Amino acid sequence: MLQDHRECIYNNYSKSLKNVRNTLPEVEKLLQMAELYKMFSDLTRIQILWALESGELCVSDLASLLDMSSSAISHHLKTLRYANLVNSRREGKNIYYILADTHIKDILLQGFGHINE
Repeated sequence: MLQDHRECIYNNYSKSLKNVRNTLPEVEKLLQMAELYKMFSDLTRIQILWALESGELCVSDLASLLDMSSSAISHHLKTLRYANLVNSRREGKNIYYILADTHIKDILLQGFGHINE
């Protein structure tokens, strides 16, 4: 009887494990997700993304807002651009940046909501 109970527990555990295994994304996708979240691990990048949530800004606007040099802001924007979190457009000598899509705003708001719980 004890053996039957153990076998039943093992079979249920095995089924649960199989269900979990079937829902796990591919490792490559999880690595991409880890890289995405790394972009949110820097205070300056978070501030830039939060500022861009309000709309399009140029490098000098962001530098002034964050009290940083334009070159430091440009460095972070380059990183964010390579991660497909911001888009840019040139107008004369200025380059304007904006969030790449609404998912970025959602990630920011979800994170902020989580820490305020």
